[in-house]
Amino acid sequence: MPQHVVAGGRRHDRYDGIVLVNHENCSFGYRQRALRMRACTQEASIVGVRASNQPYRVRRRVVLHFPGFEPLSAVDHHARYKRSAEQTARLWNVAIEVGPMYANGRDRYFDVDSEGSGWRTSNRIYILDHSDLVSRLNKRSLYKRLGSGFLSGARVVMEGGAKGYFAHAWRFGLFFIFPFMLVILAIAVSVAIAAYPYWMNLQPVHYVLSAGGACIFFICIFLPWSEKFHTLHLFSDWELAVALARLNDRHINRWLQARVESVRAALNEEADEYLVSSHSMGSSVAAHVLAMVLEEKPGVLKGKRIVFATLGGAIPQVSLINSATVLRRRIGAIARAPEIFWFEIHCRTDPIHLYKTRVVALAGHHDAVQPRVVTIRVRHMLSPDHYRKIRYDPLRVHRQYVLGADVRAPFDFTLMTAGPLPAASFADFSREMLPQF
Repeated sequence: MPQHVVAGGRRHDRYDGIVLVNHENCSFGYRQRALRMRACTQEASIVGVRASNQPYRVRRRVVLHFPGFEPLSAVDHHARYKRSAEQTARLWNVAIEVGPMYANGRDRYFDVDSEGSGWRTSNRIYILDHSDLVSRLNKRSLYKRLGSGFLSGARVVMEGGAKGYFAHAWRFGLFFIFPFMLVILAIAVSVAIAAYPYWMNLQPVHYVLSAGGACIFFICIFLPWSEKFHTLHLFSDWELAVALARLNDRHINRWLQARVESVRAALNEEADEYLVSSHSMGSSVAAHVLAMVLEEKPGVLKGKRIVFATLGGAIPQVSLINSATVLRRRIGAIARAPEIFWFEIHCRTDPIHLYKTRVVALAGHHDAVQPRVVTIRVRHMLSPDHYRKIRYDPLRVHRQYVLGADVRAPFDFTLMTAGPLPAASFADFSREMLPQF
């Protein structure tokens, strides 16, 4: 039985209004007004606004979560979710019971039951991780990882991705160049160590010692030290970004098709709501997969409430690369699907995403409904001491989207994926209007 029970929690007796699309994106033209009206109608349907004294509550939800580029298996993500759920249960004074991980072929999922005063929600959460792709990239030799990483970085530059990053989110541009500049600097130091006999006019025998010293510096000193910045892991991240843009890797394409089959099967389950959530690089993967589902069977979403929540908006990491024509087309297909309500969670202090960028417009679909951009602040989710410990660790800040909070905040990943409120309602909460149930 659940261990946490609501005690005196305040109930949300009335939803105050319909959430409109962000006005700063809307012109006064007829077409834009029509698109705003469609978004308004779509969101009202998803959120379940009722002209009664009771808010709409989700009784059964199916979640399809696409994690970011981390060397974590589905089992690891399940353990992380369970820890976060325990925090959320204590914080919001509700009962959340996370079941064990199950395997059904290639699919991994677990069930979550949440309960409070007058409500109960059952959730099935599928973890569509790409740990096998991460392992495949990271298990190669050092020289292969360095060479392939630099080649991918050069392709991002030549195909306009780097220019787009600095034009739309300069901090993400710095994130892009950081691992490459760090390794280039280390290589320069290694070359200087190897060449010191030449500059000092020493005997040739010293070249043996200097070459050994250069190798010791790079392999035994620099590489272990650079692991704190996940340098080689970021090299692999850019390899996957280029592969998702070009779609010329048969292994990755087969993996995407397998995920399409998993999503299609999950959509056949009975549910009040289907939530497709994604974090970081997982958002580009999710966009590919969700659009492929629509391409293969256009009517598969008919009559369903679909919410697409992208956390730490990083789709432009791939879509701004010139060769990502297929992804850009698929972004437009998702934006125009009337059954899908799409919103993004951005964070001002997170440099590893393209803050406040308009992913659909950047993909060339200015006439489509633009996803709502919801901004959060990590400092408002954590205790002062906790925030001070992580504020200078960009990767840790970037993970906060899917981790538990220390204080009640407008966004909580566990509440969105397992609570009674429709996922779309998290596009409208603020510090002045927190989730209430």
